[in-house]
Order: sequence, then structure tokens, then C-alpha cells
Amino acid sequence: MTDKPRNFNRRYAKEYNWFRTIFYMAFLYIVVYGFYLIFYNYKIIGRENIPAKKAKSGKYIYVANHVSIFDPPMVAMAANCPVAFMAKKELFEPGEKLSWLVKRLGAFAVDRAKPEIATFKTVRDIVSTSWSLGIFPQGGTRPYGKLEGIKKGFVAIAKNAKADLVPIAIAGWDGYPKLKPFTRRNVTIKVGKPISYTLKEDEIIYEWCRQISEMADYENCTPVPESLKQQLV
Repeated sequence: MTDKPRNFNRRYAKEYNWFRTIFYMAFLYIVVYGFYLIFYNYKIIGRENIPAKKAKSGKYIYVANHVSIFDPPMVAMAANCPVAFMAKKELFEPGEKLSWLVKRLGAFAVDRAKPEIATFKTVRDIVSTSWSLGIFPQGGTRPYGKLEGIKKGFVAIAKNAKADLVPIAIAGWDGYPKLKPFTRRNVTIKVGKPISYTLKEDEIIYEWCRQISEMADYENCTPVPESLKQQLV
């Protein structure tokens, strides 16, 4: 009798221990930074927008636009702390090339078509530790300058976890690395100002889209909420 494969939609606070934290930060500083130093001209702007004391508590959700499979390490570089990412469940299936690494870097599986209660329990466990959470509201990658198709679930997650949201813009990304010597791509990672989880749902979505569109020079397709229209007049 074979053991049933683990469902990684439910992860526990004890999994985000000091050993995993050391592994994560070593991977970030040695592998990720090394990779970007070689293949990219990169800049990180706006880290001062994250209050240091609160950032260390893990009570932040880093919410970014999604342009490539390299976005999670870029968000972690900007946050400069361990970030557990929500990832599509297909990444955790046997035979998936990135499965081993994704699991060990603390990501957890989400069924985007049918979110589960386990997702909210996992998020609460993560933010109770020194780790933060990472989400891409666009779902799949959209490497073009337009914000549309935003999944609203990230707002419910933030409110349930009582965690403020930090917009991260992946700006000026001009493609995957070229395997040619002395040829580097460009990218700028910009950190926005935290958005309070206590705002109304449509206000949070609008504010996130506004900051991302301004930082990444994107077209913002999100309408202004009625509650904000008078303030903007």
C-alpha cells in the first residue's frame, strides 16, 4: 500500500521554522542575488516604504503584478525577508520540475477555480510566524502593460489574516535572460506604500491597482470606487 501524496494546500506554522528560514535566506542571497547580478541590470526602489519593525513580524502580504516565472524571487528580494507564496496546485504535482524547490521554499498550493478553507488556515499560520505572504492577484503571467482580470480573493485573505498589503511592481522587465556573455536584461522592482486591510474591498483593489500602474507605467482598468470619487474631485 502506497502513501497518499500530501496535499500542500495546508501548511502549518511549525513548517516555517528556523531551519527553513536559514535555507530560504541562503537561497535568496547566494542563488537569487547571484543570478540577477549575472543576468540582469536590476534596481530595487522603495524599501523605505516598509516599516522595519512590522516587516520583521511577518504581518505583511506582498502583492505584485505578474510578468514571469521569476517574479517570486524578485518579490523576496524587494521584501528582504522570507516570503511564502500562494502557487497554483499544478506546481506541486509529481514530475513537475520546480516541485522540489517550491515545496522547500515554503509555498503552498491553491486551487484558483475553487479556493478552500485550508487556504485561510495556512495563511493565518504563516502570518503568525516571522514569514510574510506573497500573492499575485492577476493569477497567471501577463507580461504586458495592462492591469485587468484581477482576482479579488487576495483582499479576503488579507482581511482574514488582519495583515496589511504591500504593493510590489515589477517594472521595465524586458524578458528572460540571454545566454550570451556580457548581455544583461533590465528590470526595476518598486515597493509601494502599505495598504490597510481595514479599507473596503473595492478601495483596496483600486489602491493596489493605482500604485502598481503608476510604478510600472501600466494601464489601470479598475474603476474608481464610489466611496473615493468625492475625495478625488
